[in-house]
Amino acid sequence: MSDRPGPDRFPLAEDGKPATIRYDAGDYPVIAIAATDLAADLARVSGGKADIRTSGVPAKTEIWVGTLGRSPLIDRLVATGKVDAGDLRGAWESFLITRVAAPIPGVDDALVIIGSDRRGAAFGAYELSRAAGVSPWVWWADVPPPRRPSLYADAAIRRFGPPSVKYRGIFINDEDWGLHPWAANNFDPARGDIGPKTYEKVFGLLLRLRANLLWPAMHEVTQPFNADPANAQLADRYAIIMGSSHAEPMLRNNVGEWQDPPADFNYATHPDRVRAYWRDRVAANGRFDNIYTLGMRGIHDSGMVGADDLAAKRTLLNRIIADQRQLLSDHVSPHLDRIPQVFTPYKEVLEIYRAGLDLPDDVTLVWPDDNFGYIRQFPGPRERARAGGSGIYYHLSYLGAPLSHLWLSTVPPSLVALEMGRAYDLGADRLWVANVGDIKPAETNIDLFLTMGWDMPGFRAAGGAPGFLTAWAGREFGPAVAPQIAGLLENHHQLSYERKPEHLQWWLPGQKYRRSDLDLEAARARLDRFADLERRLDEILPRVPNAARDAFFQMVEYPVRAASLANQRFFQAEAYERLFNSDPLAARHHGQAARRADAALHALTRRYNQDIASGKWNGIMAVEPADGQWRSYRLTPPVLPAAGLSLPPTAPPPPHPRKATSADDLIIIQAEDAPERDPAWTLVPGLGRGRGSLAAGPVTAPSMDRDGPALTYRIDLPPGDWDLSLDLIPTFPVLPDGRQRLALMVEGAAPVTLSLTRAAGDAAWTQGVLDGRVQQETGITLTGGRPHQVRLEMRDPGPVLDALVLRRRNRP
Repeated sequence: MSDRPGPDRFPLAEDGKPATIRYDAGDYPVIAIAATDLAADLARVSGGKADIRTSGVPAKTEIWVGTLGRSPLIDRLVATGKVDAGDLRGAWESFLITRVAAPIPGVDDALVIIGSDRRGAAFGAYELSRAAGVSPWVWWADVPPPRRPSLYADAAIRRFGPPSVKYRGIFINDEDWGLHPWAANNFDPARGDIGPKTYEKVFGLLLRLRANLLWPAMHEVTQPFNADPANAQLADRYAIIMGSSHAEPMLRNNVGEWQDPPADFNYATHPDRVRAYWRDRVAANGRFDNIYTLGMRGIHDSGMVGADDLAAKRTLLNRIIADQRQLLSDHVSPHLDRIPQVFTPYKEVLEIYRAGLDLPDDVTLVWPDDNFGYIRQFPGPRERARAGGSGIYYHLSYLGAPLSHLWLSTVPPSLVALEMGRAYDLGADRLWVANVGDIKPAETNIDLFLTMGWDMPGFRAAGGAPGFLTAWAGREFGPAVAPQIAGLLENHHQLSYERKPEHLQWWLPGQKYRRSDLDLEAARARLDRFADLERRLDEILPRVPNAARDAFFQMVEYPVRAASLANQRFFQAEAYERLFNSDPLAARHHGQAARRADAALHALTRRYNQDIASGKWNGIMAVEPADGQWRSYRLTPPVLPAAGLSLPPTAPPPPHPRKATSADDLIIIQAEDAPERDPAWTLVPGLGRGRGSLAAGPVTAPSMDRDGPALTYRIDLPPGDWDLSLDLIPTFPVLPDGRQRLALMVEGAAPVTLSLTRAAGDAAWTQGVLDGRVQQETGITLTGGRPHQVRLEMRDPGPVLDALVLRRRNRP
């Protein structure tokens, strides 16, 4: 895009007047929606009003939007040879943007957007909006486009498609504390719920993000999506494919729609009633674009009932899936291989699948993560050969054990990029769905997730997660501050990866209270790092354009400051408790600091809800825990020091704690500091506690029993005996048989093979997802006082090394 005309540039706007936009009235409804949005976007940029026409007098310069085979305007251009549609016909969600001279009498110049299908055409229109500087978050995060009264597009032909992943979307979930109260009390109080008015904004966001799929909100507070036929009709107008979560087969919301006794939701005892319940939905919605979830679990994501042992569960589930497919054949199409169907082996269902489920070949297998961003199983050769392919169900937000993460969207972009990239490389490219909670404040991660699904090769060529963050920050806030914002967010995510703001307690619900693992010095060092983030934030803020300050607050300032304040509140309160008897004066300083942090956090959240965008988002943000619901999965509300604490007027602040002598007995070597590194070990920037972690791969590499790609470290230790352990990112094996091995070699000793087993739900997994690392003992002890060479070899692809850790067990 340029502000100046040229012989090879098309005028999107000149002197504040946008080009006229034309589409065929007989084209799909989503084309009218996209054309209208494009006109509004060009008006935002140029300051003028864009004319939209379906007929009537031509303008000299026009932008055309249409679907191949549906728009007579477009089809005539192709038939007369003015446009070469080439391989666009029959392609999935693809588009062509090209310049055509004199396409019809009266039009001298046209920029033509041609879609292979209705979504392809719409995506082409929104691509032009992006190029003009309009963010996909223009409404959802109040990002203003830069004002450019004159704007010219490069007239070179642009062709995109098909996308890297066929079905790409989000799951609105756990909406009780954000999206629902915002919609019910602020955005749509007349309805008092999430309904068509809210879903229309969601659908518009999905189109701007080049997504095509929604699993709608499903908690009890929200009316079921299909209880109002207007919702499904609206989705069809926006060309959004509707599905339902892994726990809601056949487009049913069991929490809100199953009216019989909960115990009757049992296919072993009440198959006719359950089948009729599914049949009614399929018959009502079968004319729309849907992806049908197969299988069955209990109401509200509980385990399947009706069978006790694994063999009985497998038999029952096979019967359920066969009956569901018969319903689809009867009410949607007898050609079952043309109906998108998915099966998600989530939680206990994964064990049923592994036991030999007879899943039809055309059904897409959707592999879940462990709810914390680590994919539990990847497709192997057998799954990659299936006609239905594989997909991923991924969590950017989660309500559940061991502790929920619902508030600040702190799954690191580097982890999202690592895991989804691995999934793509191993063939999971049919469907990606991210659980996004309330949508806000997960804007950055949602954008990242869907950008990867749209164009994985382009994402990688642009620098992966770090490159994405820089480009994203530049698009939202301008290139002048983009590197600083990207670096700030990367460091923010690294700190929160060490311990999420929603995980600031070191005991689980139902367990006895215990202090954190951080002593006073370590806690102070952590708070100093947060203070540095806030200092950098304050340096960036004046450089953000005034018009973009609300957007900056929502997507950058609030998450960074809120995480900092939550940590201040917790660790200052813990310091108060630690020092209460030994140093009462210092304890009071810490106690007052904890109360100040708590007050500042709630003031910051009130600002989000009441002041930002003139109160537009009132009700969307709640500090975790928002209330007393689901206590078995959430933080205990913080207990703060008494409000009446007083200090003498001249009381000095407490000194920084003295350095603990135990630090002399601990040496940490970051993985990326290996002097010698085989290229098969790739850096994952921003993941872990150093500059990044090293991943053994590629994930498609073969296993080997010797001479694998290696990392070599030269370690010179002080006197004493030092036990060597590894800090690993808690990823799961990428091999379908669960193998994940490394070999350690110290000069003069036999290799030690480490089997890095992972089991979701056990104590090691729990500790790993809370700490952002798994500590793997090696059984190797190094003698200090002389140098050592340690070689770490890959045996299987997949392990991700964060650091080598040496602990001195005794002093000489």
